[in-house]
Amino acid sequence: MVRIGVIGAGSWGTALAKVLGENGHHVTIWARRPELVAELSTKRQSSNYLPGVTLPANLHFTANLDEVAHDAAFLLLATPSHGLRAVMQQLRSLSSGTIVISSVKGIETDTLLRMSQVIAASLGESVPVVVLSGPSLASEVANHIPTAIVAAGNDLAAAKAAQEIFMNPYFRVYTHHDVIGVELGGALKNIIALAAGIVDGAGFGDNTKAALMTRGLVEITRLGTKLGADPMTFAGLSGMGDLFVTCMSRKSRNRHVGEQIGQGKKLQDILRDMVMVAEGVRTTQAAYHLAQRHGVEMPITTEVYRVLFENKDPKQAVNDLMTREAKRERFG
Repeated sequence: MVRIGVIGAGSWGTALAKVLGENGHHVTIWARRPELVAELSTKRQSSNYLPGVTLPANLHFTANLDEVAHDAAFLLLATPSHGLRAVMQQLRSLSSGTIVISSVKGIETDTLLRMSQVIAASLGESVPVVVLSGPSLASEVANHIPTAIVAAGNDLAAAKAAQEIFMNPYFRVYTHHDVIGVELGGALKNIIALAAGIVDGAGFGDNTKAALMTRGLVEITRLGTKLGADPMTFAGLSGMGDLFVTCMSRKSRNRHVGEQIGQGKKLQDILRDMVMVAEGVRTTQAAYHLAQRHGVEMPITTEVYRVLFENKDPKQAVNDLMTREAKRERFG
């Protein structure tokens, strides 16, 4: 048993904390809102984020950020990407030797930094950071549906340590060396999931969706490779695997947002009615500007950006993708 702090009590942070608790670890979870801490502590359930799931007795909840980090062997981050830097800057007591595990999927819109880079900028380059990513819907993990993900770290010993605390019969973890690829796969697939939802909402078919997902993986690989990732990473769990589940599942927030847009609803109205965060919206902005900065062609990302932020008609966006200049198929 080790002491583990979890920052973020949304669906994903709570599901991961449940895994760790069931593995016998002492887990303390930080939630920003005191009323959520009270609900989790007294009812042992999260009605908004994981309804019907009972949380183990060895999970403890607090609104005190320093209490989570104090004497923790591992600090698991599960905040929305846009709030990560602010939370990191509030941390005052990170114990020496603590391994930070990031399960945050996104790219910071102002700086265009990956989440591990935001962590390093806030806590220092010497802090070991492991990135956790892969096809993992929170509700399924919380209900013991067999799941496999990846723990990537520049420090392989830290990645193996993260692997060991999570592994159990329903939650399998593979280690990986490619932090950039694993992190970008987890972030960029949300853009393609938005597009897949738009395809569903606008009434296109399975042929369209299959083409979109396949060419979307090419875009992800193209940008990832430009930024230093191993292209083969995107054929694995944190690339193709995460892309498939996020584009296909009815439980996917990003696919849901895209579907609503495809049906003609306005982005701000959709987001206003959601309890959980759809990371793909902000990631679309960041990826669009990253592609521009590095001269990387990303036609699907560009069209999603125009639909979301320039009010382009979704059906026109699909038509413009289909009528682009004829090309030879290449992966990358």
